[in-house]
Amino acid sequence: MRHFGHIAPEVRQRLFHQEPCEFTADSSARLLSAALGATLYSPATRPRLADDIVKQAGLGVVSMVLCLEDSIDDADVVAGEENLVRQFADLASRPEAQLPLLFIRVRVPDQIPDLARRLGASIRLLSGFVLPKFTGERGLLFLEALASAETASGRRLFAMPVLESPELLYRESRVQALEGIFRAIDKYRDRVLALRLGVTDFCSSYGLRRAPDMTAYDVQIVASVIADVVNMLGRADGTGFTVTGPVWEYFRVPERMFKPMLRSSPFLEGQAVELRERLIEHAMDGLLREISLDQANGLLGKTCIHPSHVLPVHALSVVSHEEFSDAQDILRPERGGGGVLRSAYTNKMNEVKPHRAWAERTLLRAEVFGVANEDVGFVELLAAGIPG
Repeated sequence: MRHFGHIAPEVRQRLFHQEPCEFTADSSARLLSAALGATLYSPATRPRLADDIVKQAGLGVVSMVLCLEDSIDDADVVAGEENLVRQFADLASRPEAQLPLLFIRVRVPDQIPDLARRLGASIRLLSGFVLPKFTGERGLLFLEALASAETASGRRLFAMPVLESPELLYRESRVQALEGIFRAIDKYRDRVLALRLGVTDFCSSYGLRRAPDMTAYDVQIVASVIADVVNMLGRADGTGFTVTGPVWEYFRVPERMFKPMLRSSPFLEGQAVELRERLIEHAMDGLLREISLDQANGLLGKTCIHPSHVLPVHALSVVSHEEFSDAQDILRPERGGGGVLRSAYTNKMNEVKPHRAWAERTLLRAEVFGVANEDVGFVELLAAGIPG
């Protein structure tokens, strides 16, 4: 699989200075954690789930979570588990099908080894489990269950803990909670692919829900949690983990209070005025703003609940030619001693030592999402990815 692999090769050649790399479910954890992109959630109870998965892979989705937790009714858990076993068997009978990375979101630790056993040979299609309401104490039970399932099945299985518990939200318990989470995930570091943020649960603790005109960063309580999670768990010194962006809940807005958050000029230059109108109608201007803020705050990838959100996440994850040029200059071997240099675009200063971690992260993103050609922006990437 590869990002933008669903568009024609000649179009990719026009868009990219460096095309996204190919990868598989057996690629390195370092590569996969950066390549998750827009992780699309789907209820595990969907009767044609196998068909849905194949369809979404054909539209550019590279990671999906099949959910047995909050997206389904408590009474439907048993039926959801049975449906997952059937649907995985269906997928396993289609060896020609191109599939995304697949994860199952469970409710309790015991579900992990039980589902791994029931999936049988089709567990080869599973990349891991999403662990809800993850805390230091509860999380260890999940991770131990994952290790047990991995040993029994012989299949490498990753964990994606979801940070969404009230202990993280409340100021008086946040640092202690984050320290406990770090101890748990550090013990199983090789199996923790990424940390996911449950912002909807954070908001629910205070009876809040952000409007489509607002991003998660406009809700100050939520923004403070994101900042502390990145501060303690997302460091670039080798101790940190990939942290993914929160879910965007909207896909159509009947009425808006504030002006749209998308400038007109990039769409006028790209002759894509209708695309801008469509994005605004479907609340995508807020999503695009939030993706940009995710990246500015150290997050990579995003939880998505609607297929229309996938392309914007991927389009804004592509590294610009200017970013790529700066990163390469900073990481040149002869620059190992540090110093300051003017960027090739002559519009900024690059400090070799302070910007090194940024440059390394940028080149990893360039590997999985590609580097846009010098004259290609997010408007062209969005337009090219929309099915005709």
